[in-house]
Amino acid sequence: MPDKVSRYCPVEGKVNINVHWEEDSMETVPAVPVRIAFMLVVHGRASRQVQRLFKAIYHTSHFYYIHVDQRSNYLHRQMVALAHQYPNVRVTPWRMSTIWGGASLLTMYLQSMRDLLAMRDWSWDFFINLSAADYPIRTNDQLVAFLSKYRDMNFIKSHGRDNARFIRKQGLDRLFYECDTHMWRLGDRKIPEGVSVDGGSDWFLLNRMFVEYVINSQDDLVTNMKRFYAYTLLPAESFFHTVLENSPHCESMVDNNLRITNWNRKLGCKCQYKHIVDWCGCSPNDFKPSDLPRFQQTTRPTFFARKFEASVNQEIVNQLDFFLFGSLPQGTLGLQAYWENVFDEADGVPATQSPEAMPKYFGMGHPVSVHIYFLSDQFQGYLVRHHATNLATSKLETLETWVMPKQLFKFTSPPKTFNRLQFAEIGTDWDAKERIFRNFGNLMGPMDKPVAMQKWGKGSNVTVTVVWIDPTNVIATTYDILIDGSAEFTHYKPTLNLPLRPGMWTVRILHRWNPVAETHFLITPLTHHKHLPIRQEDALRTHNGPSKNSYMEQSFHGLNPILNIPVHLGQVEAAEQNAALTGAELERWVDSLVGDVWSAMDVCSVGPSGCPVMQSCRETVWSSLSPDPKSQLSSPRSNGRIR
Repeated sequence: MPDKVSRYCPVEGKVNINVHWEEDSMETVPAVPVRIAFMLVVHGRASRQVQRLFKAIYHTSHFYYIHVDQRSNYLHRQMVALAHQYPNVRVTPWRMSTIWGGASLLTMYLQSMRDLLAMRDWSWDFFINLSAADYPIRTNDQLVAFLSKYRDMNFIKSHGRDNARFIRKQGLDRLFYECDTHMWRLGDRKIPEGVSVDGGSDWFLLNRMFVEYVINSQDDLVTNMKRFYAYTLLPAESFFHTVLENSPHCESMVDNNLRITNWNRKLGCKCQYKHIVDWCGCSPNDFKPSDLPRFQQTTRPTFFARKFEASVNQEIVNQLDFFLFGSLPQGTLGLQAYWENVFDEADGVPATQSPEAMPKYFGMGHPVSVHIYFLSDQFQGYLVRHHATNLATSKLETLETWVMPKQLFKFTSPPKTFNRLQFAEIGTDWDAKERIFRNFGNLMGPMDKPVAMQKWGKGSNVTVTVVWIDPTNVIATTYDILIDGSAEFTHYKPTLNLPLRPGMWTVRILHRWNPVAETHFLITPLTHHKHLPIRQEDALRTHNGPSKNSYMEQSFHGLNPILNIPVHLGQVEAAEQNAALTGAELERWVDSLVGDVWSAMDVCSVGPSGCPVMQSCRETVWSSLSPDPKSQLSSPRSNGRIR
């Protein structure tokens, strides 16, 4: 590790480009317009969101290089198919498993830059990195006009003035090593002497001259900084800043990455990412429709914004599309709908958190694919594509069935003076930043750790009691919550002993020991263990609840008579018998449980059907095969765009 690095840059500070937005935003085509290499760094399964972004930024004059995380095979297949449609789009022939804050992210960027420089048929002037959570807030023409005017500049956002605080916050004075998709903190280290460490956002716009310097230069600064940042947390948030500020290119540094980011540190900085790095991290919030004026009123040049997630809020993207490109024809289908794949047969194993809890038990057999379906930003359920035999023709057909979760929350008999509670829900993957359960539909199995969420209206401080009751009326836990007068959401994950007993659970909310509301959630039995039909010994171990019927060290049996929750011997005996079920009997038990919380809403035919009244999925508005003009791609028009 280098202790000292020679500093090239003779000046301090960064260039400030004071522009009048009205002047620079004019879509005047420059005599020699710059050409951009867009680097798309994507992961997950939101292929339609990626396609919508691509559609918004595409132009035949630019180039698009796509890296898909090594663990995202479904998305990789979609991106390979996309690249086949356009000569100026390529997918990296290599893939990495990048993690938040990991050294691999910097390695991925450097390799991508090396690839782009080696592509002699791609003559580009600027490198711009984007994720699937980005979206343009200005047109391509405006971006090209601006960059053509400042083609010698590098646009990169710095942290501010307190350099010592930045070093401590980023852990730059710590040694990290990436292994097994985790950043391990190994100990302390010294910052190299003679170099001005800088950093900030890892989203940037770099000109080709600087990229060539970073990739090809063998001077001490570049060589030593590559070595230093190979063992650094969040290296992409500091490497390019530090090299640029200390290099002969320092006078080209503009402290503006031309983006607006939705930071809400009160919600987004709750020490995230501890499961993948020995450090605390923050992430931006998603934009909502109320944020639209922020894009239109910004006083500095901005061309992109983040974050956007269609599974959280799609309306803001619809509004941006209207602002940038105008409205689609009236009556266009699918404008308020969003579909996202959660399982594809080619993946092998279902990608949901609890695959055995998938709503595949409505006589569907194993699913071919599953999509989550949203309408007007509200979760509508799952769309399960599956095979079925037409009994009239004895032929196998492919259908898509829409299943929707039932409403399980209800008020009981709250006193008139208690009116703050609005809603309660139990699930997993609670996102306190966006205030949603990421496990849409709350599919849970015996080894999951549920979270109880309550939504509140404004009012005076109040204390409520929350009681968790298992399917045999065993009180698993109870606790009190003090709700502040301004609180909107509360959530708590009780430390219950696992496995949880399968069946319908109840969570009651009491005020002064009077029932106020209750909700239910299903713990679905596992039909498979290690990808094979579950054996009886595994079923007994997994489906009998925790040892000694105790979910916590403390027993709450004494509360049963007080809360009028009788324990019937027959319930306990039935639960013990069900715990031993396997094969077809287990499947029937699962069918009966799932039917209590999910409803089959509709069905359509993927291909030809022998049933004359069966509707075609391509003509069914809710189907994942119905038209989706927001993300569907087409050939470029005469102006070079597809949007």
